[in-house]
Amino acid sequence: MDSLTQIVLGAAVGEAVLGKKIGNKAMLYGAIAGTIPDLDVLSSFFSDKVTALEVHRGFTHSILFSVVFAPIFAFLVTKYEKYKNIKDWSWLFFWAFITHPILDAQTTWGTQLFWPLDIRLAFKNVFVIDPLYTIPFLFLLILTMRQKKESKKRRFYNSLGLIISSSYLIITLVLKGISYQTFTKELNEQNIVYTEIETKPSPLNTILWTANINTENAFLIGNSSFFDENPIQFSRYPKNHHLLGNLANHEKIKRMIAISKGWYTINKKEGILYFNDLRFGTLSMKSNATNFVFKYKIEIDKNGVPFFIEEPKDKKEGEELLIELWARIKGN
Repeated sequence: MDSLTQIVLGAAVGEAVLGKKIGNKAMLYGAIAGTIPDLDVLSSFFSDKVTALEVHRGFTHSILFSVVFAPIFAFLVTKYEKYKNIKDWSWLFFWAFITHPILDAQTTWGTQLFWPLDIRLAFKNVFVIDPLYTIPFLFLLILTMRQKKESKKRRFYNSLGLIISSSYLIITLVLKGISYQTFTKELNEQNIVYTEIETKPSPLNTILWTANINTENAFLIGNSSFFDENPIQFSRYPKNHHLLGNLANHEKIKRMIAISKGWYTINKKEGILYFNDLRFGTLSMKSNATNFVFKYKIEIDKNGVPFFIEEPKDKKEGEELLIELWARIKGN
């Protein structure tokens, strides 16, 4: 999830654990702890793209990290804070650490909560930025912050924020199930033969859902709003995996394919190969759009080693997407 959301969640968790004893400092440390797992993005400055993608939401988003580093941070904090109970500080850091990957597991990218086991949890029931989750939570956190640490209202507002936000996540799982039924029914009615389907919410909402469908030679992508009245139109993307040729056997290509969970297409333009990660769709709601959110140019060095270079995103495409998104949410 986005940094603001993780800060809000971390602050609320910190308050729940230690707010009654140290007041707003519990929120402050909870907010800081809630952002620490995302420091794994720094790996992109010291490694190639494939390795950075593998590391992202890995060790720092695991139960192991939370268990090992919570008491370490607690020990450091007690060296300068007046409140010296290491056990209480350890619980604050543990819960702020562990709730971060649990929330991230609701997104498309997911998390390796059980690292070092190669298991990535990705429930795909919320987008990485979801105002309906964050804004009410933030509002109640601000109300909490304004109360005295001994106040019953303080605990009430904070508990309410945690309950509402958690309930919303449960509701999105129900909505995901409904959207899944809608897509599978539509696929059957259109006599589309498929082997796999994955659904996820479109950006910033849980009203409009997107489905990636795996067929023999192509992937299909469709959108369905709960306000739709007409059949779903599916865009078709040929896999073109054969374009990789012998590169398909290279270790780095195999790792990239594993990262995408097999949801990728290859296209060739002016002699250059491009790797498109379909899990995150395109920056457009138009049919058969090709401006993929994550598109990588494949460059080959003199030793025949492939390197992935992420294609830059156009800000205008993002602005256009918001307009198209709003129109599509209202139905087809």
